[in-house]
Amino acid sequence: MRCPFCAHLEDKVVDSRETKDGDSIRRRRECLACGRRFTSYEKIDEIPYMLVKKGGQRETFERKKVLAGLLRACEKRPISMAQLEAIVDDTEKAVQDSADRELPTSEIGKIIMQRLKALDKVAYVRFASVYLEFEDVSEFMTELKDLVRSRERTPQPVVAAKKKKKK
Repeated sequence: MRCPFCAHLEDKVVDSRETKDGDSIRRRRECLACGRRFTSYEKIDEIPYMLVKKGGQRETFERKKVLAGLLRACEKRPISMAQLEAIVDDTEKAVQDSADRELPTSEIGKIIMQRLKALDKVAYVRFASVYLEFEDVSEFMTELKDLVRSRERTPQPVVAAKKKKKK
């Protein structure tokens, strides 16, 4: 560490402490040439997780962007913030657990769509319509038909018919 006063390269550490937020270490140093003290901070240099978009451009993974997309898809739907946060948590965990530091956005979109499909079909269709970039109405209808077919294969709960009151 170079002394800010005399530019000498040798010093000794007098005191080391973790900062309040715990993300760096504060060190008090004393220059061995001029004897003046100065403070340095050490911080871990994290390599961000990158997403590769369809066009090839790269951008950092941001939880806020994923949550914003989910909020748009789930607008006016009976889905709690806790459920949306769980989807964002799963997505972020998948990114962090990946061996690569760069992931295609298609993988992220698939994770989100799987979770939305199980949670709310309308939100799923909204998200898929933006994410899958349907070229025309026929592609959109094909996706809807697949959704309906998967719903028909899944047994639906039987709802008891309400009895009419006699007057």
